[in-house]
Amino acid sequence: MNIRKIGHPHTLLVVLLSVLLCAEAWFGYHISILSSRQQEIKTDYSVVNNITFGILSVDQWREKMANVVNEKVNEFSMNSTLKNDLQEKVEQQLNHLVDQAVADMNKPKKGIGGKLKKLAFNALVDPEEIKAEVPVFAATIVSRINKPESKKKLKSIVTSKVEQLEKQTFDNTEPASVTVSRHIYKKHGVADTEAFEKNINSRLASIQSSLYHYTYAMIGCMVLALCLWWFMRKQSGLHTTLYILSLLFAFVLLVVGITATVIEVDARIQSLNFTLLSEKLAFNNQVLFFQSKSIIGIIESLIIQPNFDAILVGILILLFVVILPVLRMIGKGIMIWGKDKYAENKLVKFLAFDLRKWDMADVMVVGLAMTYIGLNEIIKSQLSDLNIQEDLLSTVTQNNTSLQPGYYIFLAYVVYTSILSLIIKRIKLVPAKSYVRTSGSDH
Repeated sequence: MNIRKIGHPHTLLVVLLSVLLCAEAWFGYHISILSSRQQEIKTDYSVVNNITFGILSVDQWREKMANVVNEKVNEFSMNSTLKNDLQEKVEQQLNHLVDQAVADMNKPKKGIGGKLKKLAFNALVDPEEIKAEVPVFAATIVSRINKPESKKKLKSIVTSKVEQLEKQTFDNTEPASVTVSRHIYKKHGVADTEAFEKNINSRLASIQSSLYHYTYAMIGCMVLALCLWWFMRKQSGLHTTLYILSLLFAFVLLVVGITATVIEVDARIQSLNFTLLSEKLAFNNQVLFFQSKSIIGIIESLIIQPNFDAILVGILILLFVVILPVLRMIGKGIMIWGKDKYAENKLVKFLAFDLRKWDMADVMVVGLAMTYIGLNEIIKSQLSDLNIQEDLLSTVTQNNTSLQPGYYIFLAYVVYTSILSLIIKRIKLVPAKSYVRTSGSDH
């Protein structure tokens, strides 16, 4: 092997940039894979914890309320205060029954039989004597109620009534909820809600950490490539190779930037606590709305819409944000690689420079940022109205709307290509005549 050949600046430059390019592509590949996996996991989580299957489900309320009532019935015991209160109520009812019976017997009677009954009642029965015995009767009744057999019968009656009410109270979400939950639990290898929550939270934390590490590494590769421009700025013989490889860096940034998730909208009720019979009915992590999109995902969502306007917007975004930037890079590559042969070629010059005015990647960056700011403020405002702190009801909302790594990579692509456009002017790779004609069309 020729050591001099290996040590040649051109060879070293190609090897170094190729290593950086492979590293950037490797990081970008993992970003796209992890971003897709994160979106899938969060979508499954939002389905299982959707508010339709939680707070808005009659079945869920019925089950939680029935559990509270059954628990209270099973825990029921009568202390001295309750016994006294119950005896007082029983005495009132017994006295009322005596008064009512006396009043009924003293009503005018028709016929000999009725009059004889009234006469015998007034002669033999003293209402005051009966009322005097009421406390004894009431104490006996309360005592019998407190016997274990009686308590068991009462609890059985109440429980059966609650179960009967449960059967009469239902909605149409339970079958769907059970089917969806079982399918998703099986998919993630868990058996119940608690295991699902633990599994998902752990995986999402790991994925998010890896995503940002790969993003920083990918942008770091781009920065190192730009640093090589600085060190090689006076080596005009290396500029062509350096620029061609730099365009490949930009292409990788573009591909990852449009395929990775750029924005995520996540609004949820973190907790809802409702007090019933001194017990709290709790709903946690109830997802109100969730959407996670990449630029390609946004385009697909628009194109599959039935409205012509949405389809047109999707096609325009695809054209101005994806296709034209790729054509510009191809045009610049051809221009730099064969500058002597293609410097005056109208098609190449058009692709390399004149398409700049139609390239809307920078507009997309601003549009996504404005969309995020607008959505974030709207969601914050709406969720603030749902925050309730009262004795019987309390709710806490959570807004997890955020820009995702795909946005920052796409932003890095826009900044990087802008710098490359400045570089092409500074190093004057294009012949002077061509450069003068086209410099007004490129920034």
